[in-house]
Amino acid sequence: MNINNLKAERTNRMTGAISELLRVTARPEIISLAGGLPAPESFPLSIINILHKKTVKKYKANAFQYGPTNGAKQLRDAIVRWIKERHIKVLPENVGITSGSQGALDCLGKIFINKNDIIAVESPTYIGALDAFNPYQPEYAEIETDDNGVVPSSLEKILKTRKIKLVYLIPTFQNPTGRTVSRERRIQIAGIIKKNNALLIEDDPYNSIRFRGIPVDPIYTLIPENTVYLSTFSKVLAPGLRIGYYVAPVEVGNLLVSAKQSIDLHTNSYGQYLAAEYLSTGHLKKHLPKILKIYKSRQETMLNALAKYFPPSFQWTHPEGGMFIWIEGPKGLDTEKLYWKAIKKNVAFVPGAYFFARPGEGKNTMRLNYTNVNEKSIEKAINILAEVIKNNL
Repeated sequence: MNINNLKAERTNRMTGAISELLRVTARPEIISLAGGLPAPESFPLSIINILHKKTVKKYKANAFQYGPTNGAKQLRDAIVRWIKERHIKVLPENVGITSGSQGALDCLGKIFINKNDIIAVESPTYIGALDAFNPYQPEYAEIETDDNGVVPSSLEKILKTRKIKLVYLIPTFQNPTGRTVSRERRIQIAGIIKKNNALLIEDDPYNSIRFRGIPVDPIYTLIPENTVYLSTFSKVLAPGLRIGYYVAPVEVGNLLVSAKQSIDLHTNSYGQYLAAEYLSTGHLKKHLPKILKIYKSRQETMLNALAKYFPPSFQWTHPEGGMFIWIEGPKGLDTEKLYWKAIKKNVAFVPGAYFFARPGEGKNTMRLNYTNVNEKSIEKAINILAEVIKNNL
């Protein structure tokens, strides 16, 4: 059957290009610095076994039954207590549970984006957000960034000169660059958004993954009435459970519930109750240092290897946490072509061009992940990648 005449117009924006690109990374011989996967060693398996028994005993059949679309109250209550450490003070009715942050992004696109609406995004930005928004056929306005993240004057110019439907930012350990926006800039950004009556989507999946420096409060704390705040337990519990959450004004939250109901009814009940116990028993706070120890060591190994092996014409970020390092090569470098040559040497990364809303940008950039590869493999992969680069400059 030929389905081409049946497809909705929006499917033309669902490229799946990066999935095809990364398909080869599943080969066991590949050292993949490409995906954003947490380390399996970071999963609290022994704790999960304890929590599983407690969850089944405490919640019985409810842990496997249909549940409310906005999420189990026990988990929403636990999240309210958890995010107080980020100076986010809300009521449970402001919190909703989603199937990872990705589920929230799709719901937001569904309720807010019409065809040709303009979304302001960082340059570069998270490819998963572009993938979530693209089927709703928006246009994008790219906000300038520098070594300190979003440039506030660029955001202000965009909001003044264009009709912007949403602003999407990842201010802390941004994917793909790892950069964190300073408090001073956050105050400026909050003022600009409030003055222009804009709606901010603040995506904050890496907040807990900090190895160095001083935590910076989310922008949400400055303008809660103008912000939908997203986060997840994928990085600190297990991504396979698909437990994410949002904090939003009640009116926006009601719209998100309506959108989610037609997508998946609710996020899996068992995972929600397990996450609630993970939080309320204090196990997450106790386990987090173990995760940070693994990731800090791997990041330091990668940074040292980059300094040791990469040509001086390359520069890269030095994040205080998160999961990624962003690399910029000399002008004229095409990292997608480089990718396929690196694959032949059994090393993978993500070419940076995929993280830009505007086609043709970022050809000389790449994103490296350090969380899902051990130190020995990181050293080896960076050495190989450097040799591939030197042979193709």
